[in-house]
Amino acid sequence: MIVVNFIIVLGILIFVHELGHFLVAKWMGVKVEKFSLGFGPKLFGRQIGETEYLISAFPLGGYVKMFGEGGFSEIEMIEQEYEREAPGSKPVEAYKLTPADEARSFAHKSIPQRMAIVFAGPFFNMVFAWLLLIVLYMTGMPILKATVGEVFPNRPAALAGIQKGDLITAINGQRIIQWEDFSAHMATTSETVTLNITRSGKPLTVQLKPQVGETKNLFGEVVKKPIIGVSPAYDFATERFGLVDAFKLGNAKTVEVTRLTVLSLVKLFQGVVPLNSLGGPMMIADMANKAAQTGGATFFMLLAVVSINLGILNLLPVPVLDGGHLMFYTIEAIIRRPVPQKVREYAQQAGMILLIGMMVLAFYNDIIRYFFSGKA
Repeated sequence: MIVVNFIIVLGILIFVHELGHFLVAKWMGVKVEKFSLGFGPKLFGRQIGETEYLISAFPLGGYVKMFGEGGFSEIEMIEQEYEREAPGSKPVEAYKLTPADEARSFAHKSIPQRMAIVFAGPFFNMVFAWLLLIVLYMTGMPILKATVGEVFPNRPAALAGIQKGDLITAINGQRIIQWEDFSAHMATTSETVTLNITRSGKPLTVQLKPQVGETKNLFGEVVKKPIIGVSPAYDFATERFGLVDAFKLGNAKTVEVTRLTVLSLVKLFQGVVPLNSLGGPMMIADMANKAAQTGGATFFMLLAVVSINLGILNLLPVPVLDGGHLMFYTIEAIIRRPVPQKVREYAQQAGMILLIGMMVLAFYNDIIRYFFSGKA
């Protein structure tokens, strides 16, 4: 089941990503020659119209092959191949690309159109995650209730009379739905706040002023932030929300996961996050399997988070990634001519080496994590 869950997660996200490229390319009038889930040898496929739809051997990716994607040089090479006809075949002119054919090539599209086609893949991943989260909040999402589990002595919460088991329902009149809302709000203010709480079924109101103290953030760094001295009770409940609340929560969760993904990448490059924390396919498969065993909502939450991660990672300005292509098109717009083919080739080779290196490191970390660390 681990392999099945892994293929399901990866297959869905790759399909969404490539569908973005495909639909926008079609919208822009580009001829799409192939739509493949997976890389490598073709397992099976079917020609529908001008596009061949494929399932390929290696599920760690996918691609959309557009006519003229290699630039004007690709079109020239196609014409040269046509000219190397065998004796007795049709005249050369019969194979020449017509203006209509050239107009349907990726290379002939404007820079904004090419950028839109490339950006569509990561964008679809982000939109898919956002819509999935909204649906999850509407149909039933496990949330950590804002119930106090521990009150630390001589801290603002204890001095204000907050007790273990109190359910925090509002801050300064703003409704609190889950612990995440409460924690996020308290982390941004050092002013006196009014808390509405429920204790043993009775509503109460308390006021407290956070004190600035040192604590460790998600990345293990010591930072100064407002603290009140409480921790959650880890009281989970499955809640269903109306469209308005689900929309707000879906937005907030999408923004938060995006922020943490970008911040994690920054911390990785800064050396704060160690390289051995990188995870590969085995880690994703393990997470997908555990999420599937926990329940549908947890599995789909993981799907949304990984989709956001995939979208952000593909926007990195690394040649061979979507972000690398966007970088080249931006340079082309600035210098008003395409980046020289040789420069692109060298950059893409360097990008491929970097990407393969990161994949090897992720695989290595997976092997150490699951076979030599005693962790399951």
